[in-house]
Formats: sequence, C-alpha cells, structure tokens
Amino acid sequence: MSYRAPVKDMLFVMKALAGIEAVATLPGHEDHGLDTAAAVLEESAKFAEGVIAPLNWEGDRNPSYLKDGVVHATPGFKQAFAQYAEGGWQGLQHPEAHGGQGLPKLIHAACSEMVNSANMSFALCPLLTDGAVEALLTAGTPAQQATYLPKLIDGSWTGTMNLTEPQAGSDLSLVRTRAEPQPDGSYKLFGTKIYITWGEHNMADNIVHLVLARVAGAPEGVKGISLFICPKVLPDGTRNDVHCVSIEHKLGIKASPTAVLQYGDHGGAVAELVGQENRGLEYMFIMMNAARYGVGVQGIALAERAYQKAVQYARDRVQSRPVDGSLGHAAAIIHHPDVRRMLMTMRAWTEGCRAMALVGASAFDAAHAHPDAAVRADNQAFYEFLVPLIKGLSTEMALDVASLGVQVHGGMGFIEETGAAQYLRDAKILSIYEGTTAIQANDLVGRKTARDGGRVALAIADRIEATEGELAARGSEACKTMARRLAAARKAYVEAVGYVAGHTKAQPNAVYAGSVPYLKLAGLVVAGWQMARALMAAEDALAASDDPEFMQAKITTARFFGDHLLTQAPALRDSIVEGADAVTAMALESF
Repeated sequence: MSYRAPVKDMLFVMKALAGIEAVATLPGHEDHGLDTAAAVLEESAKFAEGVIAPLNWEGDRNPSYLKDGVVHATPGFKQAFAQYAEGGWQGLQHPEAHGGQGLPKLIHAACSEMVNSANMSFALCPLLTDGAVEALLTAGTPAQQATYLPKLIDGSWTGTMNLTEPQAGSDLSLVRTRAEPQPDGSYKLFGTKIYITWGEHNMADNIVHLVLARVAGAPEGVKGISLFICPKVLPDGTRNDVHCVSIEHKLGIKASPTAVLQYGDHGGAVAELVGQENRGLEYMFIMMNAARYGVGVQGIALAERAYQKAVQYARDRVQSRPVDGSLGHAAAIIHHPDVRRMLMTMRAWTEGCRAMALVGASAFDAAHAHPDAAVRADNQAFYEFLVPLIKGLSTEMALDVASLGVQVHGGMGFIEETGAAQYLRDAKILSIYEGTTAIQANDLVGRKTARDGGRVALAIADRIEATEGELAARGSEACKTMARRLAAARKAYVEAVGYVAGHTKAQPNAVYAGSVPYLKLAGLVVAGWQMARALMAAEDALAASDDPEFMQAKITTARFFGDHLLTQAPALRDSIVEGADAVTAMALESF
C-alpha cells in the first residue's frame, strides 16, 4: 500500500484550530501563513510518498548491519538521506542565521509527521539531529555554534543523544562515563553508552555525539553531570576514539541502527564541554523535550499509516454478507459494523492527537516569538503541559491503533507479508524511548500539576468550558451532543486535577498509582476539546466548501470521538481518584 500524506487534514487543523494566520503575525514568521504552509506541505508530501515510503518495507526486511566497525544503512537510505539534506528538510525549523529556513514549529511538525509515516526508521535520524541543534542553540558557545550548526542543519552531519549506560537507564544519576580535563581546555571521555539511535552509520560525513559524563570530583547524582560535544571525526580529519561495538536486534524500527558506543578504548575520545560543568542534565533536557514532542508526532504518524493500510484492506477484502441483509452476497468487510467501528476508532484517535500536537506547536511558536512577555509565558506553560500528553497519549494510542489495524486484517494481519504487523512492532518502542509513559505521567503529576497547585491544568479546563458554551449555543444535534460529552469529560478531568494537586505531597504512592490514567485522561480531554472545535469549524465551512465530503467526514469523526472516546473519561477519573488502594494493596511476595 502506498502512503498518502493527509495534507488536507493538516491544513484544516492549522487554519481552524492552530491559528496559523496568528502565527504569521509573529516577528520572523510574517511570510509563514497558510499559503506557505500549503506549498511546503505539498512538497513534503511528494518527497515522503515518492522517496522515503517505498523504503519502509525494505528497511524491515533488510535492516542496518554492522561490519568492521561500520554500520551500513538499508539499501537506498543513503541516497534518500542525501535528497533529504539537499531539499533543505533538516533545516526547516532552524534559524536562518545558521543556514536553516526559520519556519515555525507548526509547519515543521506536519512535515515531520509525513516523514515518520513514510518511514519511521529513516525519520529517527533527522529527529535526533533536531534535538542536537536545539541544545547547541541554547547552550553552545558562538564558536561551537559556528562549527557544528551549519553542518547539522544542512544535513552534512547528523547528531545523537548519549544518555543511557548499561547500569543507568532512566535514572541518569547513575551515569558513570568520565570526562578528564586536558591542558588545552578540551576533555577526554571514557565509558560506554547504549541505545544510541543512529549512533553509527554511513549516511553522513560526520556524527556529532552529545554525551552526558562526569568530570573528576563532580558531585554525585544528577548535579554532577556535564554535557559534551564529541564528534566521530575530528577537525583534522582523524577518527575520534568513539567506536560502535554492536547494534541491537530489535522488535521493530529495524532499519534504524541502535548502537552501543565505546568511548576511550584507545586513549580517550576528544570532546568539548557544552556550557558549564555540572549543568549537563539541564542542557540535555532541551534535547529531550524536543525529542519527546517529536516522538509524540511519530505516534500520530504511525497511527495514520496503520489506518490507511487497514482502510485499503477493508475495501478490498470480501468476506460474509452484511448483517442487515442489504446484499445477498459476500461484501467487502468495510460494510460490517464492527470493522467500521475499528476504522473509526483508528481515525478519531489519529485526528484528535494530530490536532492536539499541532495546537501545541502553535503555542511553542507563540512562546518563542510573541512580542508580549505575558503571552509568551502563558503559551510556554500551555506547551509544557501538553508535551507529556502529546508524547504519552499519542504513543499509547499508536500501539492501540496499530493493533486494531492487525485486527482489521484478521489472520492476514498476523502474516508479515501484508505489512500490518510492521506497524505494530514499530509502534511499541514509542511508549518506551525518550521516557516511558510512566515517566511522562510522573512529569505531568509532579512538575506540571502539583507544583503549581493545578493552575495551568485548570486554566485549560476553563478554556474547554468556554468551548462547551459555544457548542451548546449552536443548533445542530452533533454540537449539542458533543457539548454534553465534553462537559462530562471536563468534570472528570477537573476532579482528577484536584485530587492530584491536593494529594501528591501527602499521599505520593496513591497519586502516582494513577499517574498514567491521569495522563490518558488529560490527553483524552484535550484531544476531545480539539475535536469539538473541529466539529464547529467543519459545520461552519460545510456550506461554502469546495469539498463538502471532507467537511462532513470531519463532523462525523468528531461525533464518534465524543460518543466512543470521550465517554471513557469518567472511568479514568474513578481509577485515579478512587483506585489507588487496589494498586498498592497486594503484598509484594504475592506477585
């Protein structure tokens, strides 16, 4: 099945929900309105559909491999990456001062979704480079920026993020890679890093590793971690003392090499300090937040691809007569109510999470470019609240959607040759890397809800309540029903926020027992809010639209989201507010 980028839906969300014309009033984005977005998205779609998507299945069958210390990418990847770089796609959202195009995150996010839908293994390489660019823009010296950013942004070099070690997974306080200061001001690194995405490959001239390590005498724990730049190839053209000793054999994303990197086996890997000593985790969080948003977009992308695959199969597969007797012979399975329920679930989740992510990107743009400091602060708080929802919910739903895709295929979905199983296998990593769903949920509970007493969370609820009023004031039955569904979901969310904000300090085990349900509830309500706004926008556009079928489909999908997904909110509230005892009551020896 060939991939078709959902350009029309993306542009609808940008215009009706994410306010791209408002983004185009921000300093530096005056030329980045809807017309620019449409032109860029059309070109991105051509590249994703024509160049990258055909390599996705090949990458699963013929993964990257390590030979004589060199990782060879799947055949075709190197040539595709060269085209990606030549097209300027790596620099889409990065500053013009360093060779980028300076487009808003809103446009970049949509293009990123396309690349990930087309080929997630391929897209991981530029995603990590984006994170490296963000970290150096924030904490790099002018000299470091001049050395590294133009090459990263033009795609000549790629970037990685080196956090994890064999003994230090998510607990970075256990990082033991050491950095030894040198007389010339440089450092030498010694240690092992694991799970390094695209940590070694043959697609670019150089790989710039951003590495967490400890300088001798640094405090224990996270307060003693520093960040270093360690290029694979040094400025004089010699190979640095960082080597790939193995790559992992994985459940999915097989074309993306996940490397074990060894630093310092031959005298020490030459590195430069980024920023100040012992502030490395602070700088690395910049990369991590950029990557967490990007992984959420990956979830949406994979769900879109799985949905398209399932729809095509449901249209083609003939099996059984319709239950209503409307046909006297076997029909395509898309006629059957439960198949349609599965397809609508896949579609509604994908569109809801896409809307949430693009609205978040718009807030990011305002947070960074709006001239009013108060507006910037409000948008920053909103964006930061959304990041764990975008990452956590979108990746969990991607696994559910990919599983439904296999189910739509029936027995054929369990057969690798049909392709549906690849999406299910690829989807699993999304809820794990860049912080598991529980880590996102812990962030949402601690930093984003309890810390401010639920202020930002409840401000979002106020905005949702205003949308309910707009829905209730309209004449359509769809809007009135959605108003009821959204109101019930918001009430459940507000009660959960109150519980989390009021009990985290006194009863941490009880609150964190429900942290993932809380994340799912918050994400569900925010995505449902966006679908409610989409419903109104589609109704308004229906009469004058040159594509009424598209607008009607938006209305129908929003109705489904309200009736079948938002209705889960009260149950999630119950498990959060009333279900902690059942989580913690079991004696440990009874497991």
